[in-house]
Amino acid sequence: MGGPLRILHAVVNMNRGGAETLIMNLYRNIDKSRVQFDFLTCKKGVFDEEITAMGGRIHRIPYVTDIGHFGYVKALNTFFSSHQDYKIVHSHMDKMSGLVLYAAKKAGIPIRIAHSHNTNSEGGAVARAYKTYAGAFISKGANHLLACSELAANWLFLKRANKALILKNGIECDKFAFSSQVRNEVREELQLGHEHVVIGHVGRFNEQKNHLFLIDIFAKLLKEKPEAILIMAGDGPLREKVVEKVRSLNLTDHVKFLGIRSDINRLLQAFDFFVFPSFHEGLPVTLVEAQCAGLPCVISKEISKEVDLGLNLVEFASLSEINQWVEKINSCEAAKMTRQIPMSTLSEKGYDIKNTAKWTENFYMSIAR
Repeated sequence: MGGPLRILHAVVNMNRGGAETLIMNLYRNIDKSRVQFDFLTCKKGVFDEEITAMGGRIHRIPYVTDIGHFGYVKALNTFFSSHQDYKIVHSHMDKMSGLVLYAAKKAGIPIRIAHSHNTNSEGGAVARAYKTYAGAFISKGANHLLACSELAANWLFLKRANKALILKNGIECDKFAFSSQVRNEVREELQLGHEHVVIGHVGRFNEQKNHLFLIDIFAKLLKEKPEAILIMAGDGPLREKVVEKVRSLNLTDHVKFLGIRSDINRLLQAFDFFVFPSFHEGLPVTLVEAQCAGLPCVISKEISKEVDLGLNLVEFASLSEINQWVEKINSCEAAKMTRQIPMSTLSEKGYDIKNTAKWTENFYMSIAR
């Protein structure tokens, strides 16, 4: 047989985004004697070292923004024609998966999976038009469809959405379970007192995450709660713009930018609320993690209702009504919920990574037969 079944995952890079976090969670928990992960990427990522340590191979080609459409298609064709030993390609690039999987099909790769992690495309008008063009190739290139939610399936696969299987964004539940000891440690590290009400956010600084609105919400909340602190973990192209807005509103003493963190499980313990005003999402891993940590979450109505795990921790608010966000945060505080969440709940809802990894492993083995 010659070793484990090798799956080629196509991503732009392996940084700490939602899709990449899920892939790494799966990778750490699958039986590597049966299934091994390799990666087709375009840029270096923070998980590269860990991937190599677990036996994964990383292939790299330039991205379309560096070499243009024809250069990118040529790079894909060249790559797949010289790597025809792969039986399964699993692409996580939303609409761009169309070009990846079509090239894989032309090279004779038999099993081609398109995986939807979102409900909209990033970028300006030109980028979106190009992605729509690329997305048209999904129906020609993919012969298996996966999505993180029903909304994500409907967005990417359109009329074929009913053929998609839902693979839930599982997490390592025990890592995120609430601990008052960890809470105290992290709050001390961040120089937070018991009196501080901590609003937390984890996400890449891009349009989708709507950080500028988050700053507006916080500025309004601060007028009612002078002891409030906003903590943001993540990095991205719009970070400077957000920093500038914080400065212009004189909020610098109340806002902490932590950058990219590898200890989100610890960080969540220190928060009192999780606020997430995204314009669109597939099903954010970070919201599953926040609920596992027993955090009350006030989130945008644009996010799939599937993200609410039924723990009475999620409140949806409108992006057109800033007062609604402040009211919901206040009402969550008045309710003073317990942070201890029964771990069995996450498992029953399908968000325990051990079960997700087993399902994924069996899925790969069954389609490879």
